[in-house]
Amino acid sequence: MSKKYVVKLTAEERAELEGFVKRGKAAAWKIQRAQSLLKCDQAGQRKGWPDSRIAEAFGCTQRSLENWRKQAVEKGPLSLLERKPQAPRVLKLQGENEARLTKVACSKAPRGYARWSLRLLAARVVELEMVESVSHETVRRTLKKAT
Repeated sequence: MSKKYVVKLTAEERAELEGFVKRGKAAAWKIQRAQSLLKCDQAGQRKGWPDSRIAEAFGCTQRSLENWRKQAVEKGPLSLLERKPQAPRVLKLQGENEARLTKVACSKAPRGYARWSLRLLAARVVELEMVESVSHETVRRTLKKAT
């Protein structure tokens, strides 16, 4: 079976990856990817190792290697050494709603309950239309931050 994405590193890319591996002062996942790419290289007279051998040698799956090869071909081999930027997280309970939650938590518990539970608070926050939906874990984190 022929590979759909074949990695052919330039001399500069190969030198940079080799230097990166030799330095060894990086996260393990970056070194693992760099080593794997070097073994996948089929530029010039190089044949490259089979995926099964690379996966066994560097402790990853063959599917990961396929994905890495695809990214190396499409976006460049050095793109494998960078993480994708994460989208900023939007907090559901902040500002005024956070204060209102604290006020509810400090109030008397509903009839039939000795005290507020996180799930009761979450249900009450939705009932008061502070947010459309909220988990008890979000309520816990918000209250923990407030104290």
